[in-house]
Amino acid sequence: MIHLQVRGEDGTIQARSEHGLVWGPELAGLDQSVFAMLGHLLPYADTVFNSRQVSTLLGEVPRLPPGVLSDEFARALLDLGHRVLDGEHLYLWFLGD
Repeated sequence: MIHLQVRGEDGTIQARSEHGLVWGPELAGLDQSVFAMLGHLLPYADTVFNSRQVSTLLGEVPRLPPGVLSDEFARALLDLGHRVLDGEHLYLWFLGD
């Protein structure tokens, strides 16, 4: 399961999602040339995006094939991504199990 958090530069958690992302073949099979951000997630490692990367990431979400993200996780991802963009020195963390 992959969870989402927004953290500040000092590592403090500013926000988190209640919905996790289950790693499956749909996510694992994303073409990295088409989904440059989401295509680089790993199931057992943390991935951190800065605000410029989050901008690219948010553009990928509406183009995803059905079944890659649940509706709840997609909404949380968009919400937390916008928090990163609206704040200063914030990062979006994908926390792999």
